[in-house]
Amino acid sequence: MPTTKPVIDTVKQGEAGVVDKIPFNRPLCWPESLANVAEAAGSGRTAGNGPWSKKCCRLMEDRFGTRRALLTPSCTHALEFAALLLDLRPGDEVIVPSFTFVSTVSAVVLRGAVPVFVDIRPDTLTLDPEAVAAAISPKTRAVIAVHYAGVAADMPRLLDIAQSAGVSVIEDAAHAIGGRLHGKSIGTFGRLAAFSFHESKNIHCGEGGALWVNDDDLIPRAEVMQEKGTDRAAFFRGEVDKYTWRDLGSSFLLSDLQAAFLYPQLERLEEIRERRRRAFEFYLSALQPLSEKGVLRLPSIPADCESAYHTFYIVLTRPHHRDELIRWLRAAGIHAVFHYLPLHLSPFVQKIPHRCIGDLPVTRQTSASLVRLPLFYDLSREQQTRVLERIEAFFKNG
Repeated sequence: MPTTKPVIDTVKQGEAGVVDKIPFNRPLCWPESLANVAEAAGSGRTAGNGPWSKKCCRLMEDRFGTRRALLTPSCTHALEFAALLLDLRPGDEVIVPSFTFVSTVSAVVLRGAVPVFVDIRPDTLTLDPEAVAAAISPKTRAVIAVHYAGVAADMPRLLDIAQSAGVSVIEDAAHAIGGRLHGKSIGTFGRLAAFSFHESKNIHCGEGGALWVNDDDLIPRAEVMQEKGTDRAAFFRGEVDKYTWRDLGSSFLLSDLQAAFLYPQLERLEEIRERRRRAFEFYLSALQPLSEKGVLRLPSIPADCESAYHTFYIVLTRPHHRDELIRWLRAAGIHAVFHYLPLHLSPFVQKIPHRCIGDLPVTRQTSASLVRLPLFYDLSREQQTRVLERIEAFFKNG
């Protein structure tokens, strides 16, 4: 069986004695991954686009149906890669959620483009398509759809809006590897999609990411940009006798050591997703009585969506309960956490050109009220029960 390395020590809890802390996340560390890293290190071929990188990319292309998969050093790099590939320029507008990680928006700002912040749906916490429709302007070049917690945004509606306006859609699928919508893999709807393999994600290699290219017209330029703007990939295929500088680019490459670590997890992604699904549904069922009492709201997965089960969260009815609950859980050695602060209210955004479509009430309320619970591959039922008992005690004690 795969093994994971504990990342938290123990804590005393009153007279109950010493109990294990329950971390928010525990990164996978499988023997197969370590053996692959040793093999890659011994091969002398450890830089980007090596044998393990190519195996990972072929697996993603074959299993998920993207036209081209390219490994990157992080999802942040993948998003920056996407913005460069779409040739975003100063003054262009890109529609984004405010409830997202900073990388979603910084990739736009680095190109000199203007983020246009819109609100999210209260059920899935993904982009509100009607807000996106209201935000379209003659300057709009792209929409970035974040698949929050592993649940797909409403891609059919978003694509209709974008295509009517002649703009591109980028999927920020950092949470969503292995998820599906209408039976189709998340990450294959937009022209481009960015994924994360950070240690906090369902599968990881410490730091890492991928860019999926779903438009054949973008593939040749993507290959050049990934290799610092050179035609180095074509050189290694024997298509040119020398490589040279062809375009803008950067070192959007993942070390083959990291790709070797990642590959077994990609192979067994469905197993990982199934383990997380069972833990997710146990939380969901056990917390239903508290939801029915109206003290919290539970995640919603539309019937046509198969979640990646990246995150289990609760949204508290009374925002001041959020920080109190987090402290209550941590006192028992349970690491639960909040999530994104609204980017449109951040100090940096106040210094740059941007637009907001309304005052984003769902974003503000969600940010103030959301708590993420521990969820990882080897989370035990006993650990989940401890989490649930502590939550029930919090509300019972008023």
